[in-house]
Amino acid sequence: MTGARPRVLGPVVDDETRCIHYRTPLDVIAIAFACCGEFYPCHLCHAGTADHPAEQWPASERSTQAVLCGVCGHLLTIDEYLVTESCPACAAPFNPGCKLHTHLYFH
Repeated sequence: MTGARPRVLGPVVDDETRCIHYRTPLDVIAIAFACCGEFYPCHLCHAGTADHPAEQWPASERSTQAVLCGVCGHLLTIDEYLVTESCPACAAPFNPGCKLHTHLYFH
Protein backbone atom coordinates (compact mmCIF):
# COMPACT_ATOMS: atom_id res chain seq x y z
CA MET A 1 0.00 0.00 0.00
CA THR A 2 1.23 3.46 -0.76
CA GLY A 3 0.17 6.66 0.94
CA ALA A 4 -1.44 7.16 4.29
CA ARG A 5 -3.35 4.39 5.97
CA PRO A 6 -7.11 5.12 5.94
CA ARG A 7 -8.69 6.11 9.21
CA VAL A 8 -10.98 3.58 10.85
CA LEU A 9 -14.03 4.91 12.66
CA GLY A 10 -16.06 3.41 15.49
CA PRO A 11 -15.06 1.90 18.82
CA VAL A 12 -11.71 0.51 17.68
CA VAL A 13 -9.70 -1.11 20.48
CA ASP A 14 -6.26 -1.47 18.86
CA ASP A 15 -4.07 -0.52 15.90
CA GLU A 16 -5.08 -3.64 13.96
CA THR A 17 -8.75 -2.55 13.65
CA ARG A 18 -10.25 -4.80 16.28
CA CYS A 19 -13.35 -3.32 17.88
CA ILE A 20 -15.48 -3.76 20.96
CA HIS A 21 -17.70 -6.23 19.05
CA TYR A 22 -15.07 -8.40 17.33
CA ARG A 23 -11.62 -8.62 18.91
CA THR A 24 -10.16 -12.06 18.42
CA PRO A 25 -6.64 -12.43 17.00
CA LEU A 26 -8.22 -12.97 13.55
CA ASP A 27 -10.43 -9.85 13.57
CA VAL A 28 -8.04 -7.64 11.63
CA ILE A 29 -10.00 -6.10 8.78
CA ALA A 30 -12.01 -2.94 8.37
CA ILE A 31 -14.48 -2.37 5.57
CA ALA A 32 -15.30 0.85 3.76
CA PHE A 33 -19.06 1.21 3.57
CA ALA A 34 -20.62 2.03 0.20
CA CYS A 35 -22.85 4.70 1.75
CA CYS A 36 -20.05 6.89 3.06
CA GLY A 37 -16.71 5.45 1.95
CA GLU A 38 -15.57 5.38 5.58
CA PHE A 39 -13.84 2.35 7.09
CA TYR A 40 -15.37 0.64 10.11
CA PRO A 41 -14.30 -2.61 11.80
CA CYS A 42 -17.81 -4.07 11.55
CA HIS A 43 -21.46 -3.45 10.77
CA LEU A 44 -22.24 -2.87 14.45
CA CYS A 45 -19.63 -0.12 14.67
CA HIS A 46 -21.19 1.60 11.65
CA ALA A 47 -24.72 1.20 13.05
CA GLY A 48 -23.67 2.63 16.40
CA THR A 49 -21.66 5.61 15.27
CA ALA A 50 -22.62 6.67 11.72
CA ASP A 51 -25.42 9.18 11.25
CA HIS A 52 -26.98 7.24 8.37
CA PRO A 53 -28.07 3.69 7.48
CA ALA A 54 -25.56 1.30 5.96
CA GLU A 55 -25.58 0.52 2.26
CA GLN A 56 -24.01 -2.52 0.63
CA TRP A 57 -21.58 -2.36 -2.27
CA PRO A 58 -23.28 -3.34 -5.55
CA ALA A 59 -21.86 -6.33 -7.41
CA SER A 60 -20.77 -3.98 -10.20
CA GLU A 61 -18.24 -2.36 -7.83
CA ARG A 62 -16.38 -5.46 -6.67
CA SER A 63 -13.12 -3.99 -8.02
CA THR A 64 -13.27 -1.24 -5.36
CA GLN A 65 -10.53 -1.32 -2.72
CA ALA A 66 -12.90 -1.47 0.23
CA VAL A 67 -11.20 -3.88 2.65
CA LEU A 68 -8.27 -2.85 4.85
CA CYS A 69 -5.87 -5.32 6.44
CA GLY A 70 -5.45 -3.98 9.95
CA VAL A 71 -2.09 -5.70 10.37
CA CYS A 72 -0.17 -4.14 7.47
CA GLY A 73 -2.52 -1.53 6.00
CA HIS A 74 -2.89 -3.24 2.61
CA LEU A 75 -6.10 -2.45 0.73
CA LEU A 76 -7.91 -5.31 -0.96
CA THR A 77 -10.61 -5.10 -3.56
CA ILE A 78 -13.92 -6.65 -2.62
CA ASP A 79 -13.28 -9.47 -5.13
CA GLU A 80 -9.83 -10.15 -3.63
CA TYR A 81 -11.23 -10.25 -0.11
CA LEU A 82 -14.09 -12.58 -0.98
CA VAL A 83 -11.74 -15.28 -2.30
CA THR A 84 -8.96 -15.16 0.29
CA GLU A 85 -8.48 -16.28 3.86
CA SER A 86 -5.48 -14.06 4.57
CA CYS A 87 -3.85 -10.82 3.53
CA PRO A 88 -2.04 -11.17 0.20
CA ALA A 89 0.58 -8.65 1.37
CA CYS A 90 1.49 -9.86 4.88
CA ALA A 91 -0.24 -13.28 5.15
CA ALA A 92 -2.15 -12.28 8.29
CA PRO A 93 -5.08 -14.68 8.59
CA PHE A 94 -8.60 -13.23 8.47
CA ASN A 95 -11.50 -14.47 10.57
CA PRO A 96 -13.38 -17.03 8.44
CA GLY A 97 -16.53 -16.19 10.42
CA CYS A 98 -16.60 -12.76 8.76
CA LYS A 99 -17.76 -14.46 5.56
CA LEU A 100 -21.08 -15.09 7.33
CA HIS A 101 -21.67 -11.32 7.29
CA THR A 102 -20.72 -10.51 3.70
CA HIS A 103 -24.38 -9.82 2.85
CA LEU A 104 -24.24 -6.86 5.25
CA TYR A 105 -21.45 -5.23 3.20
CA PHE A 106 -21.67 -6.55 -0.36
CA HIS A 107 -24.47 -7.47 -2.78
